[in-house]
Amino acid sequence: MKGILGRKVGMTEVFTKDGRAIPVTVIEVEPNIVTQVKTQENDGYDAIQLGVCDKKEKNATKASIGHTKKANTNPKRFLKEIRNFEGTYNLGDTIKADIFEVGEIVDVTGTSKGKGTQGVIKRYGQHSGPDTHGSRYHRRVGSLGTMRPMRVIPGKKLPGHLGDVTVTIQNLEIVDVNLEDNYILVSGNVPGAKKSLVLIKSAVKNSRKKENIELIDYNKKEEAPVEEVQETVVDEVVEAPVEETAVEEVATEEVAKETPVDEAVAEETTEAPVEETTEEAPAEETAEENKEAEVKEGTTEE
Repeated sequence: MKGILGRKVGMTEVFTKDGRAIPVTVIEVEPNIVTQVKTQENDGYDAIQLGVCDKKEKNATKASIGHTKKANTNPKRFLKEIRNFEGTYNLGDTIKADIFEVGEIVDVTGTSKGKGTQGVIKRYGQHSGPDTHGSRYHRRVGSLGTMRPMRVIPGKKLPGHLGDVTVTIQNLEIVDVNLEDNYILVSGNVPGAKKSLVLIKSAVKNSRKKENIELIDYNKKEEAPVEEVQETVVDEVVEAPVEETAVEEVATEEVAKETPVDEAVAEETTEAPVEETTEEAPAEETAEENKEAEVKEGTTEE
């Protein structure tokens, strides 16, 4: 059997490449230290003790400090013993999250949330009485048994303390294992409040088949298109001016070859209106002078 201690962080969901959404619980898994090794010869059974989460020495007892010093480590807040552990481990060895693989089936054990004293409706899911028509029975227990033996039979479901007990959820699947950030994603819900201690161990019944889960990696998909777009944009920016400059050079050469003809035509067109204007100007002046002379002659004759 394999196992490791962790702390529940919360729940989220991940998406697979085939389009499935899987609800998962994030479990923070710090490196576990082997603080004790029990053998059949010395203790009567085979087991190892795991410790996780350091604790200040001023808050620890001398016995716990001496116990963890044998493993050359600091006092631990949580200690848990796992029997029949797979493999051979020595005192002070480290167990990390990579002890499990994606797709493995595991059982997760934790302490459920404490909800205090609750009634039978919330504690056991019993039905309430009618709310109208003069009923006086709403959320009470109801009948406590038969007429005889004139007492409440042991095992009767009554109001009492709810939660704060050890609960094991079986046959959950490992969805992802991350050694860099030290967490494991487990499919489904896990008992306990946030930051509570949980134990992940190999499934006892193992009624599920191992699946090949391929999660979508958004970081890679975001980076790849950006690089491609940048390369294509750079290629377009580099190639476009080269083609335009080549066309402009050819056009300038052709214009340079044709410039003498264009200049001659331009000179002719510019000179023609200049000559016409110079010729027409004196004609208009002579016509006006003739009119003035005629007017003067007419006045003199009168």
